[in-house]
Amino acid sequence: MYTKKFDVLNITRSLRTKSTSLTATEDTVTLFINDAKLVSIMATPDMLRELAVGYLVCEGVVGDPGDIIDVHLGENLNVYATIKANDRLEIWHELRSSGCIGVGWERDDDVHVASDAKFTVNSIMDSLINLNSDIYDKTRGVHSASLIDQDGNLVAKAIDVGRHNAVDKVVGGAILNGIDLHNVLLLSTGRQSAGMVLKAARIGIPMVVSKTAPISSGIEAAQRVGITLVCFAHEDGLSVYSHPERVV
Repeated sequence: MYTKKFDVLNITRSLRTKSTSLTATEDTVTLFINDAKLVSIMATPDMLRELAVGYLVCEGVVGDPGDIIDVHLGENLNVYATIKANDRLEIWHELRSSGCIGVGWERDDDVHVASDAKFTVNSIMDSLINLNSDIYDKTRGVHSASLIDQDGNLVAKAIDVGRHNAVDKVVGGAILNGIDLHNVLLLSTGRQSAGMVLKAARIGIPMVVSKTAPISSGIEAAQRVGITLVCFAHEDGLSVYSHPERVV
């Protein structure tokens, strides 16, 4: 499911050799809401219920996980969700169709993360090992996302070809398992744009940690919504771009 094998011709200046390569798998997942098509997502074709739940919450289609009544899988990688009627879905459609995606969405003005959770430098650094995966080692073509509690323990993990999808999956899995997300940090292998940071903010996650770089919109979003944004994290150090009071 995660990988496919392909024949490869390897070429150097002086030599040609044939080999096989494991490549990350991607397919089209279509999400239907209340029997109407909402979106098609290019994703790794697993954890599809988790992807759907995480997408609905992290993208702000629903304001609360409790607004999701049911999620079930159909044929051909279709996922069907039933949600309570709300104004958010209409606004979401309007913003998507107009191209107003990401920073500056009026509907996110009321998003603010209020959490007293704190995480030690050592627990953050030690937790980075949870971003490793055999699939990445084999393909170099997937992203990883993990949720870590205040003691540094792994709560949930997901892998996908897309950095956004990996976050949606790990959050959706946590919601389906009744995990409180107000006292965990989110680990991500992806760059942190506003879209990534706001995914965490909409569900109340207080800290986002990435091994890679932030983007200006991501820093500005984190400052505005109250998220601690940590980037360039590795075993010897890290850089905190917003709300450093949660790093102790």
